[in-house]
Amino acid sequence: MPNIIMYTLSTCPWCRKTKNFFKQHGVPFQFIDYDLADEATQERIMAELDAHGANGFPFVRIGETVIMGYNPGRYQELLGL
Repeated sequence: MPNIIMYTLSTCPWCRKTKNFFKQHGVPFQFIDYDLADEATQERIMAELDAHGANGFPFVRIGETVIMGYNPGRYQELLGL
Protein backbone atom coordinates (compact mmCIF):
# COMPACT_ATOMS: atom_id res chain seq x y z
CA MET A 1 0.00 0.00 0.00
CA PRO A 2 1.50 3.37 -0.98
CA ASN A 3 1.99 6.07 1.62
CA ILE A 4 -0.93 8.53 1.60
CA ILE A 5 -0.74 12.06 2.92
CA MET A 6 -3.29 14.80 2.47
CA TYR A 7 -3.45 18.47 3.26
CA THR A 8 -6.94 19.61 4.14
CA LEU A 9 -8.92 22.37 5.81
CA SER A 10 -10.90 21.55 8.95
CA THR A 11 -13.95 23.42 7.59
CA CYS A 12 -13.89 22.11 4.00
CA PRO A 13 -16.74 19.73 3.04
CA TRP A 14 -14.70 18.27 0.13
CA CYS A 15 -11.84 17.59 2.53
CA ARG A 16 -14.21 15.72 4.86
CA LYS A 17 -15.48 13.68 1.90
CA THR A 18 -11.90 12.82 0.96
CA LYS A 19 -11.05 11.65 4.49
CA ASN A 20 -14.29 9.65 4.63
CA PHE A 21 -13.49 7.95 1.31
CA PHE A 22 -10.24 6.55 2.69
CA LYS A 23 -11.82 5.62 6.03
CA GLN A 24 -14.72 3.80 4.33
CA HIS A 25 -12.28 1.81 2.19
CA GLY A 26 -10.07 0.95 5.17
CA VAL A 27 -7.09 2.72 3.63
CA PRO A 28 -4.67 4.25 6.16
CA PHE A 29 -3.66 7.84 5.57
CA GLN A 30 -2.09 10.81 7.28
CA PHE A 31 -3.45 14.32 7.08
CA ILE A 32 -2.70 17.82 8.23
CA ASP A 33 -5.44 20.42 8.54
CA TYR A 34 -3.72 23.48 7.10
CA ASP A 35 -5.83 25.95 9.07
CA LEU A 36 -5.00 24.24 12.38
CA ALA A 37 -1.26 23.83 11.72
CA ASP A 38 1.50 26.05 13.08
CA GLU A 39 3.01 28.74 10.89
CA ALA A 40 6.10 26.73 9.91
CA THR A 41 3.96 23.78 8.82
CA GLN A 42 1.66 26.09 6.86
CA GLU A 43 4.66 27.55 5.03
CA ARG A 44 5.94 24.04 4.19
CA ILE A 45 2.50 23.00 2.91
CA MET A 46 2.15 26.15 0.78
CA ALA A 47 5.58 25.57 -0.74
CA GLU A 48 4.56 22.02 -1.70
CA LEU A 49 1.21 23.16 -3.12
CA ASP A 50 2.97 25.88 -5.13
CA ALA A 51 5.51 23.37 -6.46
CA HIS A 52 2.63 21.27 -7.85
CA GLY A 53 0.56 24.21 -9.12
CA ALA A 54 -2.20 23.45 -6.61
CA ASN A 55 -4.52 26.24 -5.61
CA GLY A 56 -6.87 24.61 -3.15
CA PHE A 57 -7.73 21.78 -0.83
CA PRO A 58 -7.83 18.83 -0.50
CA PHE A 59 -4.34 18.03 -1.76
CA VAL A 60 -3.71 14.27 -1.75
CA ARG A 61 -0.46 12.45 -2.44
CA ILE A 62 -0.69 8.71 -3.04
CA GLY A 63 2.88 7.50 -3.29
CA GLU A 64 4.47 9.95 -5.70
CA THR A 65 1.19 10.89 -7.46
CA VAL A 66 -0.59 14.11 -6.54
CA ILE A 67 -4.36 14.51 -6.83
CA MET A 68 -5.87 17.92 -6.35
CA GLY A 69 -9.45 18.12 -5.15
CA TYR A 70 -11.93 15.38 -4.32
CA ASN A 71 -11.54 12.68 -6.97
CA PRO A 72 -12.71 9.25 -5.73
CA GLY A 73 -12.34 7.65 -9.16
CA ARG A 74 -8.68 8.56 -9.31
CA TYR A 75 -8.11 7.39 -5.71
CA GLN A 76 -9.67 4.04 -6.59
CA GLU A 77 -7.56 3.72 -9.73
CA LEU A 78 -4.30 4.45 -7.92
CA LEU A 79 -5.15 2.10 -5.03
CA GLY A 80 -6.54 -0.71 -7.19
CA LEU A 81 -9.93 -0.62 -5.43
